[in-house]
Amino acid sequence: MTWFLASLETAFKVAVKRKGASKPPSRLERRLRIQVNGPTAGRRTLALKSTMESVAEVEAAAEKLAADAGLDEDGQFHLAMAAREAAVNAVLHGNEYDPAKHVTASFENTGEALVIRIADQGKGLNPETLPDPLAPENLMRGTGRGIFLIRSFVDELHFRQLNPGTELTLIKHLASAAGKT
Repeated sequence: MTWFLASLETAFKVAVKRKGASKPPSRLERRLRIQVNGPTAGRRTLALKSTMESVAEVEAAAEKLAADAGLDEDGQFHLAMAAREAAVNAVLHGNEYDPAKHVTASFENTGEALVIRIADQGKGLNPETLPDPLAPENLMRGTGRGIFLIRSFVDELHFRQLNPGTELTLIKHLASAAGKT
């Protein structure tokens, strides 16, 4: 249930933000404006600590990338949630909150797709060993749905084993690129 409550909290924050609450930009918002704004194409990279605050930074950067690319509100929310889930997995399961380990997140608009890479420095992950969250014995578990959610929110999800760690690449194709032949 923790993942659900975190997702619900995020959805609430996004909804409040979209209602037009006018307040000065936070330190995080100013940092993201500097790091993610810029030309349509190009990669921006964040090196982050293994904390839940870092998860919020990844989520906000993904939402900004999606907004700058012209995705609608649902598309922005989906990409932000996928990036959030990947960052939670990196911090919690990959790095196990180890302060000596970092999470690297990169954000890129290639003109054809939005590409987010999130890497941890943990033991590594074999995606084939993940339990099916829809199996009857897993339905009531409070965890284990992150990768399932990521797959439902993006067009492609790739795993790469690092030494040490795992890198997830999330790809969301842009509609304008999909219409080209």
